[in-house]
Amino acid sequence: MTETTHANQPSGNYAPVGTHIYPVLFAIMAVVLILSNIGAAKGVQFGPLLTDGGFFLFPVAYIVGDIISEVYGFKASRRVIYSTFILSAFASLTYWIIIVLPPAEFYDGQEALVRTLGPVPLIVLASLVGFLMGQLSNAWIMVAMKRRSGERYLFGRIAVSTLVGELLDTIAFSAIAATVIGIETFGQYLVFVLIGWVWKFMVEIVLAPVTMWIIRKIKTAEPNYGVLTDA
Repeated sequence: MTETTHANQPSGNYAPVGTHIYPVLFAIMAVVLILSNIGAAKGVQFGPLLTDGGFFLFPVAYIVGDIISEVYGFKASRRVIYSTFILSAFASLTYWIIIVLPPAEFYDGQEALVRTLGPVPLIVLASLVGFLMGQLSNAWIMVAMKRRSGERYLFGRIAVSTLVGELLDTIAFSAIAATVIGIETFGQYLVFVLIGWVWKFMVEIVLAPVTMWIIRKIKTAEPNYGVLTDA
């Protein structure tokens, strides 16, 4: 069932989550968030531009979020967001346990381990707060707009939901994680927020044609797409 099949229907159409595609998207979302949390512990600078080491990964989570919201609806998306939140928090707890475990006499990497994973719990807190605010607003906007337009204006849904979701995410993350990644002044904070927001938004917009192509393929691959009409 393709996008044009439902083009004139005013309400959203969704697929059940019982096929193999949904858990694959679920796993990608969780892995990307956990890895981006580790990368975010490193401040990265390109000339005057300041960002973090997870900058190239986090937009992927929003692309996957768009796909899940568009194909499976808000409830399915919310389930992924909450579960990914818990998994990422568990990963942070695991890092802390690994650090506090007494090192063996022959192990000489404790200092490097602390420097690498030590800041991650605060980064995870920042990331999770931003993730919840950004992803939930992103998913809600995607679904709300789909209820009005049906299968039409997919690019518009992606653009508007990304614009709002990424902004809320970046503001929340930057406010909590700034000191950990080396931001000391309000000016640096504003630059960090602006660069992060513009970067994430532009990545999603540039990759929107690919995202839309994947969405169409998944809709076609889902045998029961269109069975559910409420997100």
